[in-house]
Amino acid sequence: MISKKEKKSAYFQKLIKLINQYKKILMVTVDNIGSKHMQTIRRSLRGKGEMLMGKNTLMRKAVRLAIEQSDNKKWEQLVPHIAYNVGMIFTNVDLQEIKKIVESSRVPAPAKVGSVAPNSVVIPKGMTTLEPTKTGFLQALNIASKITKNQIEILNDIHLIKEGDKVGSSEATLLQMLDIRPFEYGLKISAIYDGGVVYSVKVLDVTENMIIKEFGKGVSRVASLSLSLGFPTLAAFPHVVSNAYKRMLAISIATDYTFDQAKSIKDLLSNPEALKAAAAAAAASSGPASSSAAPTTQASGAAPAEAPEEKEESEEMGFDLFG
Repeated sequence: MISKKEKKSAYFQKLIKLINQYKKILMVTVDNIGSKHMQTIRRSLRGKGEMLMGKNTLMRKAVRLAIEQSDNKKWEQLVPHIAYNVGMIFTNVDLQEIKKIVESSRVPAPAKVGSVAPNSVVIPKGMTTLEPTKTGFLQALNIASKITKNQIEILNDIHLIKEGDKVGSSEATLLQMLDIRPFEYGLKISAIYDGGVVYSVKVLDVTENMIIKEFGKGVSRVASLSLSLGFPTLAAFPHVVSNAYKRMLAISIATDYTFDQAKSIKDLLSNPEALKAAAAAAAASSGPASSSAAPTTQASGAAPAEAPEEKEESEEMGFDLFG
């Protein structure tokens, strides 16, 4: 028989081995999970990571022992997160993949008497499968109902249980009668350790597109501030060049002065037939909405010059002025 001391020693060695072997650790809370459910979760993690459970005191002691042996002070960040029903998932694969496995492990569960509700429960109004003999039970719970086609119909939405409240016997019985399983139980990620940094699981919800979008907003703000102050920055450079080109083009059109980038536009403005053809081609290529506005643009005289000006600017500059 293995003694209790030997079991503790084996547990310490296993945790220390895992913490040295893997660079990423997910701290997960484990509530209302049966042994069969836990086995299913372990199978889903096979080949991608390892999950270790244990008493909080043993886990904290094992982490501190690993710190002493390796002198890695960063692991100390794990200790405050070892509380309540907690476990560790060790992995080296992409955290998004592990997060999907953890989230998919959650299963619907009925409301048990005395359990704490992890979320609020609202019974929607409408027809139920209850027989008319159950009206007395609903009346005892102050639930307005009526009998329709030999079945009970609930007249209003019922906020039956609030998050954090204990489930009573009446609420549990009603949900069982309605065949409603309002709760979901499974692993829940509480914190993530990755390469010496501990952060919230919400960080994993940030996608690459979200980062690019926010970065673009920041670049736009920098460009706006730079143009307002007249202070040159890389973000404002395309706009500065564009504005300078437009001013030079305006001067060239109003005077006899010309330069290579303005020559084609001046030739176009001096030839009315070519200008009309260019305006019609631009309207046709921009779609139906632009086509309907084309007659107004042609009739305005000076307005058509703006469309070829922008086209010429884009072609001559050789880069996206607003990219």
